[in-house]
Amino acid sequence: MNRLERVYGAGGGAVSALRGVTLDLPRQAMTVVMGPSGSGKSTLLHCAAGLDKPSAGTVHLGAHELTAMSETELTVLRREQIGFVFQSFNLIASLTAAQNVALPLRLAGIKAERNRVEQALALVGLGDQAGRLPAALSGGQQQRVALARALITRPQVIFGDEPTGALDTSNARRVLELLRRAVDEWAQTVIMVTHDPVAASFADSVVFLADGQVADIITAPTADRVAKRMTELERVS
Repeated sequence: MNRLERVYGAGGGAVSALRGVTLDLPRQAMTVVMGPSGSGKSTLLHCAAGLDKPSAGTVHLGAHELTAMSETELTVLRREQIGFVFQSFNLIASLTAAQNVALPLRLAGIKAERNRVEQALALVGLGDQAGRLPAALSGGQQQRVALARALITRPQVIFGDEPTGALDTSNARRVLELLRRAVDEWAQTVIMVTHDPVAASFADSVVFLADGQVADIITAPTADRVAKRMTELERVS
């Protein structure tokens, strides 16, 4: 992304969520985005994923310039090359785990072969839960169904918006290990917003935002280094 700006509102009530952000998010790596409340991290994620259009600047995903694409083109791109995992799981309550996982394939007009769906569920440790509705699953299991759904189309990039925020420590670690595996074993790219220094320690690098700008980047992060940097940023925010 290059010189990215995102302004909400107009006139005296305008709010600048992003202020000229230029950032290269490496492929086949896990990048975490962190920052104080209101720093622009969710806006950055949404612009990078083509869910929101910046007010100025450009965003590229591989050979695609997202900022030059129509909404129809963006919808197809998101369906075919991008996976999403959110804090709230976003599963459809009336569909089984298998049906939720198969949904992106059906929306793309691809036959949801049973073996492919079962394989995706097995990858996240839920091969025996295919027929259960979300209400019959724990929060950790629901998030792993959501991750299987994100993986089913074999996307280039997986975007996570606080994917472990609603989970206990054990389940959070399991989801993070799966995201790490997506990078290390399946050559995918993960870009994730989190507030948790432990979650950030699973990443290859951590981008810190403050007041809509890049404040720092840490590579090979540890939970202690991340927590210390966050404390420093929060003191001046």
